[in-house]
Amino acid sequence: MVAVITPQATLYDTLLAGCENYAEHSAFIYRAAGSEFQVSYAKLFEDALILAKAFASHKIGKGSKVMLLSDNRYGWIVTDFALISLGAISVPRGSDTPTCELEYILEHADCEFLVIETEALLKAHSPILKKMKKLRSVFVIEGGKTHRWFDNVYSYNDILDNRNITPTDREEFIARRYALNLDDTFTLIYTSGTTGNPKGVILTHRNIMYNVRTLPEIIALKETDSFVSILPSWHIFERACEYLALSQGCCTVYSSIKTFAADLETYKPTLVATVPRLWESMYTKINQTLEKQNPRKARMFKKLVAISATYRFHRRRLKNQQPRFHKLNPLVIAGHKLASLSMLVTLFLPYRFAQKKLAAVQARFGGRLRMAISGGGSLPAYLDEWIDAIGIRIVNAYGMTECAPAIAGRALNCEVFGTLGPPTKGTELRIVAEDGRILAAGEEGEIEVRGEQVFPGYYQDDTENHNAFTTDGFFRTGDLGKLTLSGELVITGRSKEIIVLASGENIDPSRIESTITQLPFVTDAVLVGQDKKGLGALIIPDMERLREFIADKAEQLTETKDQLLADQKVLDRVKAEINTLLNAKKGFKPFEKLQNIHFLDTEFTAGEELTNTLKKKRHIIETKYREIISKLLK
Repeated sequence: MVAVITPQATLYDTLLAGCENYAEHSAFIYRAAGSEFQVSYAKLFEDALILAKAFASHKIGKGSKVMLLSDNRYGWIVTDFALISLGAISVPRGSDTPTCELEYILEHADCEFLVIETEALLKAHSPILKKMKKLRSVFVIEGGKTHRWFDNVYSYNDILDNRNITPTDREEFIARRYALNLDDTFTLIYTSGTTGNPKGVILTHRNIMYNVRTLPEIIALKETDSFVSILPSWHIFERACEYLALSQGCCTVYSSIKTFAADLETYKPTLVATVPRLWESMYTKINQTLEKQNPRKARMFKKLVAISATYRFHRRRLKNQQPRFHKLNPLVIAGHKLASLSMLVTLFLPYRFAQKKLAAVQARFGGRLRMAISGGGSLPAYLDEWIDAIGIRIVNAYGMTECAPAIAGRALNCEVFGTLGPPTKGTELRIVAEDGRILAAGEEGEIEVRGEQVFPGYYQDDTENHNAFTTDGFFRTGDLGKLTLSGELVITGRSKEIIVLASGENIDPSRIESTITQLPFVTDAVLVGQDKKGLGALIIPDMERLREFIADKAEQLTETKDQLLADQKVLDRVKAEINTLLNAKKGFKPFEKLQNIHFLDTEFTAGEELTNTLKKKRHIIETKYREIISKLLK
């Protein structure tokens, strides 16, 4: 049974209730130093209390902005819980954050405190941290006692000496709930912007509690459920999943890329929440393993999947569970249903056989998986169909950091395949044309949303806030989509700048493109890679300068323009030159390097690929060069 959460409950109220209602249940399972640890809800409560008491003694209080620089670990959720209890505002980021980006966020967010994962990470960023005059204290999660006189650096071991908890401590910790309300900011998450600098997304208790109240029901979440977690804890998708789990007494197992497959079989979760890239990886791994072991079995497996997918398609069409964007003639519908009924009869026995055989694949996921949630990017249609064909219920979800994150989802309340389902409860969603007209079902336009989950704005960014909201309070998502006749959402592209990789990483293309165009032989460049494993670039070269560059590198010149632009040695040389510029010292992350490039022989023109103000129409370019992009990043 889904636990009921009152409309006025803050996130802190919810965490306290979870710890009280499910005190003896396991809240988290994690590994450290080669050993496995299980943490009960009662222990989580005590750990958060002790840390909150220590933080308070170092002057962290309501409204304090605290940078939390750490990857997944139990200490992350304890730190988060403690900060929430104090009314402090966490500013989370992963350990791979470049120093220059860290410096910008610390300054822009007005952070007074920093919690950092390890001493090695502290050392890596120490040159800029020493210059941060606003920083009152730095706390290191993992490390020995490090504090020295007149130093502002403390390890958790330094500040957690006193682990005694008195009845008064408990009362005061719980009473902190009365100092918080739904409109208090609880976190500030920096996500990539179009100007090159990340934007600070302000999220309140109201925003996150909309998700915590609304989502458990549509996935029938209950205390016997367990998650295997692999996404970064600071990512709002993962963070919301952990809060949902804690609100319902579920157990979360912290996993990793290396151990994920084994952890699925070991811990047998009922739910997993991850990004399309991981599904892509598992799809490839399963198929490649079968191909190596026995090509005949691999062909049989593909045939079984095809039978299952075909049967399920026709069953859905018979039940009106395929998306419809326009009204069809009743006779056409009847013809489709008759054909589907005939196919179901034909495939009935092969499908039953396929399901028995495909159960072995389900066992690879632990055998208890009742639902897989995909978010943080669009799930490709072939993966959606494959996961469904092997018998795993896939929840294809759509959300954004700005909505904490839920906007729509094809959960247990929706059977219309090939869509993202309807907007979540209480969410107003509309599709709008460039001129502001609200579009009918089947027409493509920008997705705009309004609801309790929508953030109040970007921190200290009036320009972005003006652009992000309509006059009647709808948030412009920057995504393109359309609605079915029955109200389900389908994403068709992106009108805004940000590229989301299959791994869920957000990338600002303008910064990379401006770096690429610094090269004298590049006239223009467009970064591509939406929902792909990595990035590519479409490059318009200056032919004369390109020939000079190749000649300088002592490469043999091919005779014609077409030959030069298609020469793999030239492409590899240019890609290497670009990737040399996209280095960590300049603030670029490893996943921001290019996997491949392609030269275009025609320049972009205003009115087609460019707006009248010469801004790139990314969705037009991506549509025009779709085949090239697919080959580039296959």
